[in-house]
Amino acid sequence: MDEDKFNMSIRKFLKTLGVTAQREIEQVVRAGIADGTLKGSESLPAKATITLGGTKLAIDVAGKIELA
Repeated sequence: MDEDKFNMSIRKFLKTLGVTAQREIEQVVRAGIADGTLKGSESLPAKATITLGGTKLAIDVAGKIELA
């Protein structure tokens, strides 16, 4: 295995995950505030599940998204 290539591939995946997730969260929160389903002062629970095909990896990462 090429350790450098492996490491860079993981970093690229995580960067894509982070950018995509942030964009989607921002859009849904702004839409929720606009349509009144969110007030803009909530603390929203968040969870991401990461799996890796061909392995038994399945991890959940949980946290909160604070709006104010």
